Amino acid sequence: MITAPERTPLARSFFDRPVLDIAPDLLGRTLVRRTEAGPIELRLTEVEAYDGPNDPASHAYRGRTDRNAVMFGPPGHVYVYFTYGMWFCLNLVCGPEGRASGVLLRGGQITAGAELARAHRPTSRKDSDLAQGPARLATALSVDRGLNGADACAGGGPFRILTGTPPDRGEIRSGPRTGVGGAGADHPWRYWIDGDPTVSPYRAHAPRKRG
Repeated sequence: MITAPERTPLARSFFDRPVLDIAPDLLGRTLVRRTEAGPIELRLTEVEAYDGPNDPASHAYRGRTDRNAVMFGPPGHVYVYFTYGMWFCLNLVCGPEGRASGVLLRGGQITAGAELARAHRPTSRKDSDLAQGPARLATALSVDRGLNGADACAGGGPFRILTGTPPDRGEIRSGPRTGVGGAGADHPWRYWIDGDPTVSPYRAHAPRKRG
C-alpha cells in the first residue's frame, strides 16, 4: 500500500531541531487525534514557540518540575498543562532531550471527525471556531492531563503528526505571542497562516487583577 505524501507521518528527527525552526514548519501539518469514538484530524494554522531556558515565558525557564518534566524528555512527545483552573493546552516537545523547548498548538481547521469535535464543543457557533485558540483546540480534540507525555511519533498512540499541506512561505506571518507579558512579551514567536479563519484574534497581555 502506497501512502500519499501528505499522509506520511513526521519522523522524530523533525522535532529534534531548534524550536524557532520547527514552529513555522508545523503550519499546514495534520494533527491526528485518535479517540475511542473515532479519529479527529486538524490542519494546524496557528502555533507559538517557547524556547526553554532562553525564554522567560516558558514553563521550563526556571528548570525542571513535576509539571513540566515531559518538556525535558525526548522530542515528539506531547506536553499537556492545565491553566486558569479550567482549560487544558496541547504542546509538542521540541529540540534535543534535556533542552525543554516546545510549541503550543493555538489553532487549526478540523478536516475530519467534525461531528466528534462538535460533540466535545457543543457551544461552538460555527466550524471555523471549533479549534480557534489553544483551549478550544484541546477541548475539540478531547485532550486532558491524562495524555501528557504521549508519543506523537509512535504508531498506534493517541496522536500522530502527518506531513499535511504546508502553506507557501509567503502566507506565513509572525508576531508577539498572545497574552505573554514580562521579558518575553515582544518575541515574535507566534506564527500563523495569513487570512485563515481558524486563527485566533491577537490579545496583548493584561495583568490579572487581585481581589
